[in-house]
Amino acid sequence: MNAILRLPQHSPRVFLAFAAVLWFLTYQALAPLASNIVDLLPLARDSHLAGAVEFFLYDAPKVLLLLTGVVMVMGMVNSYFTAERTRVLLAGRAEGVGNVMAASLGIVTPFCSCSAVPLFIGFVQAGVPLGITFSFLIAAPMVNEVALTLLFGLFGFRVAALYLGLGLSVAIVAGWVIGRAKMEKYLEDWVQQMPRTQAAAVHDTMTLSDRVQAGFASVREIVGKVWPYVLVGILIGALIHGYVPEDFMASLMGRDASWSVPLAVIIGVPMYTNAAGIIPIVEALLAKGAALGTVLAFMMSVIALSLPEMIILRKVLKVRLIVTFVAVVASGILAVGYIFNAVL
Repeated sequence: MNAILRLPQHSPRVFLAFAAVLWFLTYQALAPLASNIVDLLPLARDSHLAGAVEFFLYDAPKVLLLLTGVVMVMGMVNSYFTAERTRVLLAGRAEGVGNVMAASLGIVTPFCSCSAVPLFIGFVQAGVPLGITFSFLIAAPMVNEVALTLLFGLFGFRVAALYLGLGLSVAIVAGWVIGRAKMEKYLEDWVQQMPRTQAAAVHDTMTLSDRVQAGFASVREIVGKVWPYVLVGILIGALIHGYVPEDFMASLMGRDASWSVPLAVIIGVPMYTNAAGIIPIVEALLAKGAALGTVLAFMMSVIALSLPEMIILRKVLKVRLIVTFVAVVASGILAVGYIFNAVL
């Protein structure tokens, strides 16, 4: 046992190979295990309750397993992308190229809405242009590794790729628009008066063992924080899967309901959750006949335009800039929803 516990420190490559095999075998066993458990319960196999229970028993360990795996891997990757290094990469970049780079970095950096204020302040102090900063702040929570991996695991490559392309497009265009509007004067006065600092590269001395430990730390921090949201999301998804008629969901969020996309965005903004918590609900909505564009718009609004994030950003932004930010991003999300409902 002690030898196994020492593997991450002394033989990190052996540990990673062993962990990958164990993860894969466990993942493959989830579906038959959930089905067998439901068969043992005193439930009619074709009942609504049996369907909801099987959905929960399968999705809960599946999503948590996917989440743990991707957070572990990306925790190691993220050890290469510290906040300081990100500022160095973005400082002094021109609009356009800078927006693309910032949104792309948002995919692989471990920042969420809760870290928006210190991250925003650090970017402003390092001289990163406002529009480029917003491209990063939009992409980091919305188009992150957790969302993409869970979408890929639950829906396949096509949906994950669509979400990646759409999310990056919203982040790039919204940041570019805000940058072109020259709204620096709508930063809070104390933010405008902060002294500027020079972003300097930090020498990387981490070993593979250190990066494995960084992966463990990410799992403890992120999975330990979001697992209640995941279980609540899966429970809601299970109830939708088991009890909501397909015709009802199709009429409410189907492609033929012209008002479904703005309704999805309006419902999504006040919600406070993350990608891991919302994706099980998205899975159930799609299975019940909701249109892909509507569901993606709902998911994006929950992650990128949550009311709690607006409250946090109010510490550094004046109301006019917050309203502009919400309007620009919401317009992009609405366009995404309508376009994909029209073409798919």
